[in-house]
Amino acid sequence: MHDGPLGLTMWQWAAAPVWLVVSLIVGVILARGTRWVLARLARSTEAQWDDRLAKKLGGPLTLFWSIGVMSTTHHVLELSKHAEEVFHDLQRGGLYLAMFWTVGRAIGVGGSIASTSRWSTTHPMSRALVPLASRIARLALFGAGIIVLFTEIGVPVTSLLAGLGLGGLAVALAAQKTVENLIGAISIGADQPFMEGDFVKIEDFVATVERVGLRSTRFRTLDRTLITIPNGKLAEMRIESYTARDRFRLATTLQVVYETTPEQLRTVLENIEKLLREHPKIWPESITVRLVRLGSSSLDIDVMAWFAVPSFDLFQVCRQDVLIEILRIVQNAGSSFAYPTQTLRVAEGQHPLLAAAAQGANDDGGGAGRPQEPAAKP
Repeated sequence: MHDGPLGLTMWQWAAAPVWLVVSLIVGVILARGTRWVLARLARSTEAQWDDRLAKKLGGPLTLFWSIGVMSTTHHVLELSKHAEEVFHDLQRGGLYLAMFWTVGRAIGVGGSIASTSRWSTTHPMSRALVPLASRIARLALFGAGIIVLFTEIGVPVTSLLAGLGLGGLAVALAAQKTVENLIGAISIGADQPFMEGDFVKIEDFVATVERVGLRSTRFRTLDRTLITIPNGKLAEMRIESYTARDRFRLATTLQVVYETTPEQLRTVLENIEKLLREHPKIWPESITVRLVRLGSSSLDIDVMAWFAVPSFDLFQVCRQDVLIEILRIVQNAGSSFAYPTQTLRVAEGQHPLLAAAAQGANDDGGGAGRPQEPAAKP
């Protein structure tokens, strides 16, 4: 027999595929047995991650056991010295590949558990970031595995890394806005300024957060229009969340007529404060019911209180009930609410033209075009 590639004879090249297939079959059998043992051990614990990981290790275990079988049986091929060196390089590369494969499966299981955990439930907006982080981690692991594999089999990686560096720089320059929006999405997911379904104010508009994506966030306005803002820009904007409020403020100014007596006014003040303090949803530490000014046409009473309710809809119901009761309190006290009025008085001895104008104003325009009597002289 003449020597073939790597100094192997024809019978060795003919036997090599059979040897590989047999090693692979034995590796599959050993991998299934190992996975069954790992599954039994995982079921004995309360954690769930080990059960999922045991189900995902079929491929890495098959590769590992197949390489192990090849390592213990390769002597049957009577390899040459050069072929032996190549085999050992491939063996180390295969072991590194099995190791990185296992770590990649572990990252996938960790991401799956994180996306269904209680933390993800309480932070819904971060659900999109967990798969993204998992994909980035596996991509970085894949790159590191390729570099290690090439190094083990003797391929020079210096020029490869230089090419990747130049290519990465070009991609980074071309995808600058995309990377900025991606980082903005990560920043929003980490800071949690709002979540999907929240009612927020962004700069000069108010809207409901409809969807938080990896590139942009969409808002549904009160007019049912859709506003889309890139995450990179949104991360720098002023965001005010109405959903995050723990209390809702009732602030109003009551204007009662000047005919209200001091006794009636004290009754109104006392009964309104009593109403607020007895309300089951009022936050009792800050209640204000005070006469604040003697207005031009009314006595002004400031009313301020906080409702400890979880939603704006419930606050509107509570505010309506309180305002109706305040109306009843003012009426029962014998007073009423004022409305803007203006009184014009004409002094005796006024100029005739001014008196005529005043008379026309008092007639609400009804005397327009009629001659006016001159004012009596003193």
